[in-house]
Amino acid sequence: MRQRFISLAILLTFVLAAGCSSAAPSTPVTASPTAIPGVNLTVMAAASLTESFTEIGSLFEAQHPGVKVAFNFAGSQQLVEQLTQGADADVFASASMKYMKSAIDAGLVKATESQIFARNLLVVIYPRGNTPGITSLEDLAKPGIKLVLAAQAVPVGQYSMEFLDKAVMDAAFGPSYKDAVLKNVVSYEDNVKAVLTKIALGEADAGIVYVTDISGDAKDRVGTIAIPDALNTIATYPMAALSASKSPDLANAFVNFVLSPEGQAVMERYGFSSPK
Repeated sequence: MRQRFISLAILLTFVLAAGCSSAAPSTPVTASPTAIPGVNLTVMAAASLTESFTEIGSLFEAQHPGVKVAFNFAGSQQLVEQLTQGADADVFASASMKYMKSAIDAGLVKATESQIFARNLLVVIYPRGNTPGITSLEDLAKPGIKLVLAAQAVPVGQYSMEFLDKAVMDAAFGPSYKDAVLKNVVSYEDNVKAVLTKIALGEADAGIVYVTDISGDAKDRVGTIAIPDALNTIATYPMAALSASKSPDLANAFVNFVLSPEGQAVMERYGFSSPK
C-alpha cells in the first residue's frame, strides 16, 4: 500500500512539472539581420567633369544601393601622377587622350578598356563688368590685359596653345598674335576650375576654359567670347576602369552608365558633345 502511494506521488509530480512547462510562454528566436557593408567606388576625373559627374554619381548610387561614389577632381596630369604614385582608385576619366595613354603606358589601364565618352570645346571668358573692354579674340593681345591660362601640362592649357598656334596662321590675327597674348599671361593654373574662379572673382581680365565650365553660378559671373571652329580644338575625353580596381565589375558598370543614354543625357545637359 505504501509503495503504491509513493508511486502515485511520483506520477503526480511529473504531471505537475509537465503542466508548468507547457504553461510557460515560449520565447521566439529572431535571427538578427545581417548588415550588408557598403562599397566605395573611387573615380579620378578631370576637373572639367565636376558638375556632370557629380550628378551622374548620384544617379549611379540610386541604382546601386549600398554603393558610395567618391570623386577626386583635378587636372588630368595630376591624376595620372597620383595614380602612378599608388593612389587607390577604380575609374580614371581624362580630359585628354595624352594622359589616358600615359595611364596605359604605366600599366594602370588596359588599352582595350579605354573608351571615349565625351567631347568639349574652348571659350574665352571675362568677368562681368569687363573694365578693359574685351569684346573680341584680338583684344587678348592688347598691352596691359591680364590673362589667366591653365598650365600647358593641363589639357585645357595645351588646347589653348593650339588655338594660339592656329591663330597666327590666320591673317586676321597675324604672326605676332601668340607672343603678344602670352606676354599678357599673369598666371598659369593647375586646372581649368582655377582659371574659371580667378576670372569670376575679377582677379584677371580674361581666361580660356571649356564651354562646359559656363554653368551654374558661372553663367551670371562671366561673359564669353566664342572661338571659331576653325581655330578651336575639340577636346576628347576617354575613361576606363583601372586595372588595380578592387571592384572591377562595379567600375565597369560606372563606365557603362556614363556611356548609356541616361549618362549621355546628363553630359549633354552640361554642354558636352557626343563621343560619336
